[in-house]
Amino acid sequence: MEREKRRVVIIGGGVAGSLLAKSIQFNSDLTLIDEKEYFEIPWARWRAMVDPSFGERSVINHRDYLTNGRIVASSAIDITETEVLTAEGRLIPYDYLVIATGHTDSVPKTRTEMLNQYQTECEKINSARSILIVGGGPTGVELAGEIAVDFPDKLLTLVHNGPRLMEFIGIKAASKALNWLTSKKVEVKLGESVILNDDNDDDDEDNANGVKLFQTSRGESVKADCHFLCTGRPVASSWLRRTLLKSNLDKRGRLMVDENLRVKNRNNVFAIGDITDIPVMAAKNLKLIMDGEKESKLEKYEPRTPKAVMVSLGRKEAVAQFSFTTVSGSVPGMVKSKDLFVGRTRKKLGLQPNATLID
Repeated sequence: MEREKRRVVIIGGGVAGSLLAKSIQFNSDLTLIDEKEYFEIPWARWRAMVDPSFGERSVINHRDYLTNGRIVASSAIDITETEVLTAEGRLIPYDYLVIATGHTDSVPKTRTEMLNQYQTECEKINSARSILIVGGGPTGVELAGEIAVDFPDKLLTLVHNGPRLMEFIGIKAASKALNWLTSKKVEVKLGESVILNDDNDDDDEDNANGVKLFQTSRGESVKADCHFLCTGRPVASSWLRRTLLKSNLDKRGRLMVDENLRVKNRNNVFAIGDITDIPVMAAKNLKLIMDGEKESKLEKYEPRTPKAVMVSLGRKEAVAQFSFTTVSGSVPGMVKSKDLFVGRTRKKLGLQPNATLID
């Protein structure tokens, strides 16, 4: 007789949660809990904001890749030793639990609503004469690149509170990105923050058709018709502070895990983040445990420096940092910027790279 499949609950339908769900759906009795009904390829969002048709491939209903599992479109609010409680009051039992909630993000619930949001953002960009981007990390730089290329007539200002752009990469790569932005007539202000308040709300009726005045920490004024906030988002773990896992959170709100990606002192609870190789490893370990294999066979996670870091600069160019060199221009652009790895990600989900999904 076929052995009864173990019940696995995954909380979070981002990169890590979705790829893991796809990998183990036929090896387990699987439930995916996610606040939204779809998976959005996050690094493709900025392209979809200037070209909404791009979102047709980068926003994917969970049901299109998850054909052998349950999907619960809700948020998790509590965890017991054996069950997950959702905001709608459903109790979902589990033998193994995976937490992959990533970072906080306010997005629509349905795919259609997400695509409509892209359209709204594009119309806002198109109708604006001047645009402010707050934040000079990879998100802010990539959004600035998309707007600068697709809407070269816009007066674009990027304000970043750090001494240089994208502090997570080397100085040479950051300088190349800065030089590219300034060559596209983007005004970049470093070492400053923007004071945001209700008066700067793009949706405010009083501001909808007029230029808004933004103040920086240096007392400077920046005029813009609309703005985009591209600063870091907190880890989506505040709800865990009210659960039995509250003692497993570090000071930054991250779940502490062992070398096998299991939450410390919890043999049947895993936590994974949006790192490319982690869903693959988590899938292997879950399959081994469900098959009754020994602990010694579990794969161990060893943090590694990525072989390359790439930041797109519009549709055709990018800056790439390798361990041995840093390059920018059309060559790294061919690798990332043309398709933003959307086709590759769709293939990992078992979908046609270039197909357009229909609701």
